[in-house]
Amino acid sequence: MTLLVSTVDIIRVFCGFLALAGTGRVADGPMSGAFATLMDMSGYQPDAAIAVTLGDNGLEIPQGGMAQRPPRLLLTLLGDYWWQQTEPLPSAALVALLAEFGVSDSAARAALSRLTRNRLLVTSKSGRRTFVRLSERAALILDEGARRIFSFGSTTRPWDGAWSLVAFSIPEHNRSARDALRKQLRWLGFAPLYDGMWVSPRDHATEVVQRLTELGITTATAFRATTVPGISLEGLPQRAWDLENLHAKYDHFIASAEALRDRILAGQVSPVAALVARTQVMDEWRAFPGLDPDLPDELLPAAWPRSAARELFITTYDLLGPLAAHRVRQIIARYAPGLATAAAYHSSDATIVPDERDVRPDERDVRPDGRGARPDAAVRTSS
Repeated sequence: MTLLVSTVDIIRVFCGFLALAGTGRVADGPMSGAFATLMDMSGYQPDAAIAVTLGDNGLEIPQGGMAQRPPRLLLTLLGDYWWQQTEPLPSAALVALLAEFGVSDSAARAALSRLTRNRLLVTSKSGRRTFVRLSERAALILDEGARRIFSFGSTTRPWDGAWSLVAFSIPEHNRSARDALRKQLRWLGFAPLYDGMWVSPRDHATEVVQRLTELGITTATAFRATTVPGISLEGLPQRAWDLENLHAKYDHFIASAEALRDRILAGQVSPVAALVARTQVMDEWRAFPGLDPDLPDELLPAAWPRSAARELFITTYDLLGPLAAHRVRQIIARYAPGLATAAAYHSSDATIVPDERDVRPDERDVRPDGRGARPDAAVRTSS
């Protein structure tokens, strides 16, 4: 590929060391890009399809699903149902909440410990009971991530024909910084065109400089450029992305989300199933901003499915909100009845929807060991 560098967009970055992502702690410094770091620290790995099966008698969570990543799962749940709340929750309530997803007590408590060590949760004691809340930094990071997740695919932006490029050479002994940079470049919509050369059709020069500064990387160059006429199809920058595979992922998501939407509208999803399904839909959709480069329309194949997939995500996420939040309130009510009504769901437009009703734990959906809901429970919101 031949590139024509534009004006004064070449930026040589020389910056001091601030933090190394991947060292087991949240880096201090600017908030930009921190959501990607948080997801990495909490074990984030995007799944390939909505994996929750909503059967006639309840739900099934396959091995390899959300239950195998309890830290990320817990952050998602707190962000969805305890958003902007400063009151701490009993740790036992969070353990029970994770049990709804098949997470064992020991794995749940290990997740709480890990997130506390990484300064994403803050713990306190009241007698023999432990209470937990999101740290201020975690709350800000989740807010940043929510804005990106819910806005992704909502608008089509014009394109000026220029590409952002990042070229870097990071030695093997600094592999952790190199891996962290690659993850954050993907989060910004970049993809590797060649070894050490990443591209994006959007103007992300400022964000790239911030990421390089946060990671203490000095051997990198960021610049804007345009292609010159006569380049073969194999040499075009958009070849950096596997659009066929991405199209297939969208198609799979659409098929699964359509089936789920139909079950919801038919009244066939209980609060127990709704909590798991809503979390899984979020889990699947938030992978797409890191997979889809948000290429301009001029560079996309015809009938690109992103808009249809986004519409289904918004529809199912919002429809499941009341049922899922009711289930969360029931679980919290077992351990802190006075806090249960504070649990609320937020819709896709970031509107918090509270619940005015008195919420009590429903004995019909408690397992004999008291850990959580029976898989076949079908609790109604009128309980």
